Amino acid sequence: VQLVESGGGLVQAGGSLRLSCAASGSIFSINAMGWYRQTPGKERETVATMSGGGTTDYADSVKGRFTISRDNAKNTLYLQMNRLTPEDTAIYYCAASREGRMQESIHYWGMGTQVTVSS
Repeated sequence: VQLVESGGGLVQAGGSLRLSCAASGSIFSINAMGWYRQTPGKERETVATMSGGGTTDYADSVKGRFTISRDNAKNTLYLQMNRLTPEDTAIYYCAASREGRMQESIHYWGMGTQVTVSS
């Protein structure tokens, strides 16, 4: 399975971005998917996940601002990010699991896309 993120970039505080994650390869093995982010010197953190059954979960810091969605016909995962703040600046990674929930195990990672929010 290959995961390729796109849609990152530079945006002003208060703006929006939509990240995409295109999956290819043995996509039939993908069940749950999610978005994670990491800044220098910090551990990678969970941003949003979607279980194989479609249940979504968000980090408290992004609830009400970010929305995770999935288009199975296009084999693509999305992250709509609104009302961005400088604290959202990070490298955003797409990930997938063969399990029903990302918390069980993560099997595949994308290379990441940089999101920079200016104040």
